[in-house]
Amino acid sequence: MKFSLILLAFFTLSAADRPGTVFKIFQFPANMIPRVDGNAEDWKIVPDDYSIGMDQLVDDTNKDRKPDPKDLDAKVKVGWVKGLNRLYFLYETYDNYWDFAKPGLHNDIFEVVVDGDMSGGPLIENFQPTRELSNRDAHFSMHGVHAQNYHIMTPPMGKDWALAWGCNAYVKELPYANAAYNFNFKPGESGKLTLEFWITPFDYAGCEGPRRAVESVLSEDKLIGLAWAILDYDDAGTEKHAFWNLSRQHTMYGKADELVAFRLMPLEPPFRKFEANWSFKVLDMDRRMVAFRDETTGRATAWKWNFGDGSSSAEQNPSHQYARGGDFTVTLEVEGPNGKSSREKIWDVAFK
Repeated sequence: MKFSLILLAFFTLSAADRPGTVFKIFQFPANMIPRVDGNAEDWKIVPDDYSIGMDQLVDDTNKDRKPDPKDLDAKVKVGWVKGLNRLYFLYETYDNYWDFAKPGLHNDIFEVVVDGDMSGGPLIENFQPTRELSNRDAHFSMHGVHAQNYHIMTPPMGKDWALAWGCNAYVKELPYANAAYNFNFKPGESGKLTLEFWITPFDYAGCEGPRRAVESVLSEDKLIGLAWAILDYDDAGTEKHAFWNLSRQHTMYGKADELVAFRLMPLEPPFRKFEANWSFKVLDMDRRMVAFRDETTGRATAWKWNFGDGSSSAEQNPSHQYARGGDFTVTLEVEGPNGKSSREKIWDVAFK
């Protein structure tokens, strides 16, 4: 079993660029979810070692170029909240020349690509594995479906906040995404921009709309594929721009196996409370068979379940069969090195 897990971890990481490197995604406590308002105050609780700066990026247009904070200085933090399939981003950037006055894609851009289940493979039609499909057919069958690419305007001027590259524009709109900016400069000027946004990664986001879309389930310790690039124009008269890339592969914008591994981290120690919690799943409604799962935060060493029908269990994750229908109040009591805690849920477990 252990060997199988090691193999699984190896193949998972081998599907990402920069093998051996895993960046961290900060877990926000449920009562401290960042407000998307362009104000970075909510992010002060995120430790500095979650911040990814220019020292981690390479300019694919000039491999020998070193970051110059007088030209461009950017840092990114990524967060998540247990129970929500959202990735939260804080993008804070100083640029000596902000270019965002022209129409179209001639715009300073923060390009984010995410693969929520690390399935890898091409996500734009240009990189389809065979040439059997026309580019139009490939566009409507695969572009942005299993991994998503967001060209985020920094800042937008009379434009939408992002281009969701593909035929599934709904992924950049509520209830799947939201964004807010804070800046005070005009085109061609220098200054600092703060961008807050969140997106929903999808295992499947087809062109037919959100009715069949499948969100990527985000869970503690899960690895996802993620990378970004900064497209920095410094001269409105030319189409040339820098392409500062977190991946070491320029084509990461269309190949999900060239993204970088990120881990969804557990709560940091200051936010961990010893607190009982649990969930359940009805295995068989007719037989009234239920599986209970301990989801206590912190280390528990003893469990006591009261199933609300006079039965109990000392297992961590018991299954229980109810003899009759009705609404049941179930309680879990836990003990551990940090004390005791209990969680009672009233009438959540119910049968005809």
